[in-house]
Amino acid sequence: MSPPDDDLLQAARAWQWRLPRDFQDRMTEAFYAESAKIASRTLTRPADSSRLRWQHRLDQLLTSPWTGFPIMALAFAAVLWLTIAGANIPSGWISDLLIGVLYPWFRTHAIDLMDPWMAGLLVDGMYLASAWVVSVMLPPMLIFFPVFTLLEDLGYLPRVAFNLDRVFQRVGAHGKQALTMAMGYGCNAAGVIAARVIDSPRERLIAIVTNNFALCNGRWPAQILMATIFLGVLAPAHLAGLVATGAVFGVALLGFALALFSSWLLSRTLLRGEASTFSLELPPYRPPNLWRTLYTSLIDRTAFVLWRAVVFALPAGAVIWLVARVHVGGESLAFWGVQGLNPLGLFMGLNGVVLLAYLIAIPANEIVVPSVLMLTVLLQGGTGEAGVLVQASDETVRTLLTHAGWTPVTAACLMLFSLCHNPCSTTLVTIFRETGSLKWTLVSALMPTAFGVGICALVAWMAGAL
Repeated sequence: MSPPDDDLLQAARAWQWRLPRDFQDRMTEAFYAESAKIASRTLTRPADSSRLRWQHRLDQLLTSPWTGFPIMALAFAAVLWLTIAGANIPSGWISDLLIGVLYPWFRTHAIDLMDPWMAGLLVDGMYLASAWVVSVMLPPMLIFFPVFTLLEDLGYLPRVAFNLDRVFQRVGAHGKQALTMAMGYGCNAAGVIAARVIDSPRERLIAIVTNNFALCNGRWPAQILMATIFLGVLAPAHLAGLVATGAVFGVALLGFALALFSSWLLSRTLLRGEASTFSLELPPYRPPNLWRTLYTSLIDRTAFVLWRAVVFALPAGAVIWLVARVHVGGESLAFWGVQGLNPLGLFMGLNGVVLLAYLIAIPANEIVVPSVLMLTVLLQGGTGEAGVLVQASDETVRTLLTHAGWTPVTAACLMLFSLCHNPCSTTLVTIFRETGSLKWTLVSALMPTAFGVGICALVAWMAGAL
């Protein structure tokens, strides 16, 4: 006969299996709801009653399971639409200045002052790569970051984390992973560091490994450019912006779904365990401070990201120019690299140029698009004596890539692979420092890349079948 304590333990375990997974969350919510009712009957704040009632009604709308998620989707889509619709014209202006006006002037004077080979390295390689980075990245960031910072200052982002808490709990992750993923939309390295707020080592690892599925600053320009010049043009002109916005929004939504799926997969394989709970305090709504919003978005984010992109674009441009100029066996190193990667690239609906550009751009995602453009131009012989593209408007870029064999399927696969590939070197170093493990650093690099190869190959196969 078993002792009474064992019987009680077995009975408790039996009842535990009968309780729903979110029983503790429901009980906590019930306690808080009842506490709120008691407080509302016993406490009065005449001075704040109007403001508190307004905030309570707004929270009911923004955090309700029925209205919170649609509002989140609409807000995110609106931010993307503003970014896409507003970035085209200033991007053309900057391109005309940096590439259409300054590039020929720099090149002419560089040839007069120095050896043509050195002039090509400095102007056709390093300067042109940096100019493309600025013209492609600066306009979207000048719109996206201030709007995103405005939502953050208003107090809306904590409501987003509140809505997503239960979603992450259901896949075996921590509710605070919603906060780390929000940080990842700015910079994945920052999102990895933000995972320190998660106390559970297991759930912190899940948040770190899956953060790369949040599109960082360096990947938004590639998404917006491909959606604008290849997918938006498939629709009538008055709907082009909406189609491009829908494409980028769909990729971002797929990234969120992949983060949930990979969290669920890790929590049931390599990182088994129960999800823990936490209390999230919703801050009051505040009117935004205009100067602080501008400083945070333009200095802390836009200037920092753009400077980092230019710093990495300078050596990348030099590398691209060199591999296109150094010949082995009658062909350039770029040619041999592209030919070697073409079979895998075509299998994924891409080409060897894209894969070689991603290898060159491992230090920073920001230089993927300039690398693709420069490799394409240099391998095709380009326009002009230097064999480089001298205009970088959307229509010119689309014409260049179309002549190189690109199709809307190629653009769609590039958008998907931009979402699912290895993190940049900064993020990988940050992951290693945070985890202290080479194993989890490799998992963080290989898992999204495996998803990317599989998804792109599936899309390419479906497009071929149709």
